[in-house]
This record gives sequence, structure tokens and C-alpha cells, in this order.
Amino acid sequence: MPPPPPTRLLAQSALADLADIPAISRWVRSGGTRLHVLDYGGDGVPLVVLPGITSPAVTMDFVARELTPLVRPLVVDVRGRGLSDGAGSYGLEEYAEDTEAVVAGLGLHRPILFGHSMGARIAAVTAVRAKVGLRGTVLGDPPMSGPGRGPYPTPLDAFLDQLAQSRRGTDADEVARSWPRWPRREQELRARWLASCDTEAVTATHRGFESEDFFDWWPYVPGPTTLLYGADSPVVTAQGAAEAARLLPSAVLAEIPDAGHMLFWDNPPAALTALREALRPMLA
Repeated sequence: MPPPPPTRLLAQSALADLADIPAISRWVRSGGTRLHVLDYGGDGVPLVVLPGITSPAVTMDFVARELTPLVRPLVVDVRGRGLSDGAGSYGLEEYAEDTEAVVAGLGLHRPILFGHSMGARIAAVTAVRAKVGLRGTVLGDPPMSGPGRGPYPTPLDAFLDQLAQSRRGTDADEVARSWPRWPRREQELRARWLASCDTEAVTATHRGFESEDFFDWWPYVPGPTTLLYGADSPVVTAQGAAEAARLLPSAVLAEIPDAGHMLFWDNPPAALTALREALRPMLA
């Protein structure tokens, strides 16, 4: 009987992408888990970037590059993605512990946390836990599904199908069928890097989208905090944005026009402008 297929793959062509990125690799331990971080350097305030459920750090390079005049971006390969180890647990508090380990392990003084999707939920929990000092948080379209709130709008099978495509070998044209609006370079990066995401990491995180309630944490997120959401997002709906505003009146909410859940991929100029505007007061 042939051995089972590996749950994670990373081709040489994907690793070669790192040569074209103006960042250096740094490594941190969170307990027994080794975490990889892309550090864009500079003397600015550290901005720890926490990507989404199937977004290795390299796929947010196009966002990090645009922020280097303002901050020092450090993009995390969240456990089970990219070059970071997988781990036995993928709950929000475990992800928060990893984020705390990055801040402490790299000696980051009062960074800002910026997360997209899954990463936005992680940023919120890290801020509430208050184990590390922060200047503020920016949350990009955090999943608001949870117990009694209905399912996450993208079913798990859709993620698993895309993972299967990536492991048998996919290309930018196939990625474009799922994400037609994305810039071509981002479609190419996803084609090369998606296979680095662990199936259990994706499955457990998706399960968490429906078993862990973002609103259990959101009302206690300390300021300053900004919530960015897509005008056409099925993840943060108008009803969800209204509930977020009601439960945390001190938060700034900013709608990104002509964007769904994938804010920076759907409308890069508007999303980047909104992110810069959110960061500037935190840098004062």
C-alpha cells in the first residue's frame, strides 16, 4: 500500500519567492512550536501582521511593502502554515500565545497588531489577554460566525478542495477561477504556497470559526482599535458591523468600498489607504 500523501508540501519554486522579498527570516519558539516571521526591518514602530486561514506570510508581501514608510512590518507564518511548524491545537488562545511569543522573542516594544480574517480574531484575543504591551490593533474583516450565529460563509469543503488542487499541482489560472479579482502576482503566490498549509490547521481553524465566538472577546479589546470590513463582505455583514459598533463604541469602523472579505486582494488601493489611516493615530 502506498504511503499517505503528505499534508504539507513546499516546492523549490515557492522557496525561491523568498529571494525576491525585501525581508529577512526570523525564528521564534512558542513552547515546542517553531514559528517563522518575515521581518521587513527599519526603525519604525513594529507592526505584527497576522494573516488568514490559508495565507502564509509571503502572500501578504504586497501589503507589507506598502507599509514600510510608516512601520516595521513583521509578517507571521501562523502555526501550520508556510515555514512554521504545525501543532496539536489551533484554538484562538494557542494562536494568541504564539503571537505573544513573537513579540517577546523578537524583543518588540509595544507593537501594533494587524490581522486579516483569522488573524484579526487572533489580534483581538491577544489584545484582551494583555500579556504583551501593544500600541493598538487593526482588525481586517474578522469572522463573526460562532455558536448561534450561523456557519462561516465559505464551507470547509471549499478550502479542502483548494488544498487538494495545490498538492497535486496548480497554477495561477486555476487559482483565478476561485479568486478572479486578485492581482496576477498574488494568484501565482497562492498557487505556489497554498500547499504549505496543514490540512488539520485549516480544518480546526474553520471549526473554530463556528465554535469560538468573536463577540466573546471584541467588547473587551482595549483601544485604540480599528475594524476594517468589506462593503460586500459575507463575513462582516452590515448587521455584524452594526453589532460590533454597538458592543465597542470606542472602536473605529471603516468600510472598504468594492471589496469582499479579501480586502487587500479585492481593492488594494482603498484597503491600503484605510489601513494607513488606521495606523497613523497609533504611531503618534
